[in-house]
Amino acid sequence: MTAPTPATYTHGYAESVQRSYRVRTAENSAAYLLPHLRAGQDLLDVGSGPGTITAGLAARVAPGPGTGSVTALEVAEEALAQTRAGLEAAGLGASGVEASLLVGDVHALDLPDDSFDVVHAHQVLQHVADPVAALREMIRVCRPGGVVAVRDADYASFAWFPASPGLEEWARLYQQAARANGGEPDAGRRLLSWARAAGATDVVATSSTWCYADDAARELWGGSWAERITGSAIAVQLEASGTPRADLEAVAQAWRDWAASPDGWFNIVHGEVLIRV
Repeated sequence: MTAPTPATYTHGYAESVQRSYRVRTAENSAAYLLPHLRAGQDLLDVGSGPGTITAGLAARVAPGPGTGSVTALEVAEEALAQTRAGLEAAGLGASGVEASLLVGDVHALDLPDDSFDVVHAHQVLQHVADPVAALREMIRVCRPGGVVAVRDADYASFAWFPASPGLEEWARLYQQAARANGGEPDAGRRLLSWARAAGATDVVATSSTWCYADDAARELWGGSWAERITGSAIAVQLEASGTPRADLEAVAQAWRDWAASPDGWFNIVHGEVLIRV
């Protein structure tokens, strides 16, 4: 079967994007999966990004030489370079765990059937052209008795305080850009449906959140988006589609204002599915 034309990755790889990604860990981004991990498992991490989650998962499935394996997959060499740097910074090789790094398309994985005990993807399906086809591939390469674990944000469920017309405009612009790129920003609520459409019959669906409310968290999240909306791939796309630069600057200021507010609170809802193969 021919793989669908890949969607465009909305966020891009600017430092402002990677800075917000590097705070992600196995504990704060894959807690629903952790009870199912054990030493000696072979794990595939699809969309490994800066490698911070990958490193945490690796520590659980392959804590020493000769036990388990970790494979990290990204859609482009530019992204895989971020994974490589992150794993090196985490000292993964020095700990006795070696990771295989691959460039590939989740719609058509160049991997044999039944290759892994665990297949994981964090914030991936919202960006792909055909999430159901991607899940079928993830299930295909997972061994009987293994698990496929997927977690995605649900942008329409985001909530914040204080009220901000600028953040409302940010949410509208982001959804516009993500859908123009072929993605589905409200992926979280669709994961169970997509899993069932992919043929999964043993599925547990859950949800969890990130909450940005203290000074450091607001500075990280608000500062990152203030830079991203004016100086990353999404800014280029929005300007090219006709959004005035002044509008983007106003949204950036709204993010800075929110980050500076001692009452500032931002909640990000994620859907999760754990598929037993």
